[in-house]
Amino acid sequence: MTTINLREFFYWYKVDEYIEVSGEVAEELQADKRFEAAYAERVRYNKAFYSLDCDDGIEYSACLHEPTPQELLDRVELFVRLWNALNSLPEIQGRRVDAHLILGKSIRQIAREEGVSKSAVRDSIHGGLESMKKYLRKNF
Repeated sequence: MTTINLREFFYWYKVDEYIEVSGEVAEELQADKRFEAAYAERVRYNKAFYSLDCDDGIEYSACLHEPTPQELLDRVELFVRLWNALNSLPEIQGRRVDAHLILGKSIRQIAREEGVSKSAVRDSIHGGLESMKKYLRKNF
């Protein structure tokens, strides 16, 4: 049997607390302590202090790549096509599609602002999207 100090292995022990454990348990605790020290040294040496899971934008920036000139031209062309399709709609329908899809307003909020029923706004948006699809199929 080996006597160990729990404060050396577990951070939540604030005072010395000695217990007797078998040799296998003591060796396993020592191996774990050495592994954690080696890991901390690897992190320090490689300056790897960041986690991709902490939602601070590091993962996004690490995965983001610079678009090629061809990708930029494709984006501009797609934008122009969608812009033309949106402009082909009647004014009210275009305004509702724009408010719902681009500005992110809810159907209820649009209906309240315009003083009409939710079903009228929903039908208008649905019809506008169908008209845009037809326009895009026909012209492109």
